[in-house]
Amino acid sequence: MDVPVPINYLAVVVAAIASYVLAFLWYGVVFKNRWMQLTGITEMKPTAKNVILALVGAWFMSWVLDHAAIFGNAYLHTGGVSGGLMCGFFNWLGFIMPLTLTSVLYEKRKWSLWVLDNGFWLLSLLVMGAILSAWT
Repeated sequence: MDVPVPINYLAVVVAAIASYVLAFLWYGVVFKNRWMQLTGITEMKPTAKNVILALVGAWFMSWVLDHAAIFGNAYLHTGGVSGGLMCGFFNWLGFIMPLTLTSVLYEKRKWSLWVLDNGFWLLSLLVMGAILSAWT
């Protein structure tokens, strides 16, 4: 019987922070104006509460993704960055992409907003997966 791989909590924290920093760059710098136009938001003023909740959410996502990476890498006999990229991609493809698709189909949001948001989630999960799987 194989020995279970423990969760690397430092990697989970670093991956969560990386996701948060990526979100800041994606929505607050690179695509800020386009995102604000698509959502109808006229000003961005993050509060301490919002920052903390976003970081907690990123930590939970990173923690769950680490579990998925451990199982996926063991099952597929992969690891390192390539295993993490596969884990991030398939979690985006199986969970984030179809879940966010409902916002276009039922909430009548614009496809361009869906593409913008999903670009972020895909990149975020790829980065987190790479960090988590490479850092064993």
